[in-house]
Amino acid sequence: MPRQTKLTETAILANAKFFGLLNLGLILTAVGVAFFKTPNHFAFGGTSGLSILMAGWWPDMNVGTAMMLVNAVLVALGLMFLGVKTMGWTIYSSFALSFYVGICEKLWPMTAPMSSDTFLELCYAVFLPAIGSAIVFNIGASTGGTDIVAMILSKHTSLEIGKALLLSDLLISVLAALEFGPATGLYCIAGLVAKAFVVDGVIDNINQRKVCTVVTHESTAVKNFILEQLHRSATMQKAWGAYTMQEQEVLMTVLTRREATRLRAFLKQADPQAFITIVSSSEILGKGFRSI
Repeated sequence: MPRQTKLTETAILANAKFFGLLNLGLILTAVGVAFFKTPNHFAFGGTSGLSILMAGWWPDMNVGTAMMLVNAVLVALGLMFLGVKTMGWTIYSSFALSFYVGICEKLWPMTAPMSSDTFLELCYAVFLPAIGSAIVFNIGASTGGTDIVAMILSKHTSLEIGKALLLSDLLISVLAALEFGPATGLYCIAGLVAKAFVVDGVIDNINQRKVCTVVTHESTAVKNFILEQLHRSATMQKAWGAYTMQEQEVLMTVLTRREATRLRAFLKQADPQAFITIVSSSEILGKGFRSI
């Protein structure tokens, strides 16, 4: 197969994977908004929170339509202040999320919460959009909405963006308390805080790898196992024991959880005297992993 054709197929597969993950993340977010946030009036902030408030203020408007209007305004501002090139996939994400929320509302209209357990509803309202956002952020895209505001503030002001967005989210939660009652407002604030932790936790777990450092006398066998069985690479270097001053080989490799377990099982058979350290890492960049 010609090299150019192979590179083209690789690029197509990479783009297909990116597009698939982007839409998976947006659909999970939309399900959380339509089926759990909206019926309970959980306005955590962002465009979904503002849209839930708008749907409460104007009962004839559903959340999907409100999100479409809000995102249209934000995309217009983004194009005005940032340009098409900077906005990139944010334009698609903004309208696709609104579209998916609208589809969910059409397929299964929610006139009341799915259950009578408000805390359970809150958990799903937090976890589904948080997992969806984490998937989208992890591939280098965004869900649009207030991310556009963040990009504009970052480019044109010296404001601390994180604090500015947090204040806007808190303001939306306060408005939710005024519109839907204090209990709803308190749930909104709790959900806002919980979502931040869940997003970070999901991203860390998606990317988590095991950095394995092996000190062994059977370096050739270990190296061959890593290359031929695990289909990974490794860095090798000479080392000396501080007590014995005997020369040994040290191999360092990065593996998935399953691969690290296989390496441990192999070492138990090939070199029971080997020394191995396994450290978790949530950010591995380079060939074979995420691109730099």
